[in-house]
Amino acid sequence: MPEEISELQEHAEHGAEDHSLAPVTITMAILAVLVATVSLLGHRAHTEEILNQTRASDQWAYFQAKDIRRHNYEQLLDELTVMPSKGGADSEKVRTKYEKEIDRYKDQEKEIQAEATGLQNEVKVEERRADRFDLGEVILEAALVITSITILTKKKAFWGVGIVLAAAGMVVALLGTLIH
Repeated sequence: MPEEISELQEHAEHGAEDHSLAPVTITMAILAVLVATVSLLGHRAHTEEILNQTRASDQWAYFQAKDIRRHNYEQLLDELTVMPSKGGADSEKVRTKYEKEIDRYKDQEKEIQAEATGLQNEVKVEERRADRFDLGEVILEAALVITSITILTKKKAFWGVGIVLAAAGMVVALLGTLIH
């Protein structure tokens, strides 16, 4: 990025010598700000994507921990069924206790699974947003480079192409903000 800024500064200084190119240099400055803004939005979307992926992974790990506990209780219940017991009423209390625990874990697993799935869906949304911002950034950077060619060649056609590309880049980036 520092190389791009110094290159833009050189182009702007060259354009300052020729006042007919002043609109081109202003356009380049605006494009530089737009590139930086869309780049920042892309970085934030990628960060949110990573955070949501981490949260989803944590939820799935939590789900697995609950599932292991539930399986342990089911195994213990199976063992109680096979082993002879000395106290009928006491063993029935223990059996009821573990059956309740199994049911509780099943309910918790459903909630955890729903939350993990929701977070995975948010990851996909952020990924699509980040992709739009990245594409918008690339198009805006191309617009900036093509616009700067105007200063070197003094052909305003490059400026027009740069403006058209900039508009396309902004549309793509704005579409990224609409994804929810």
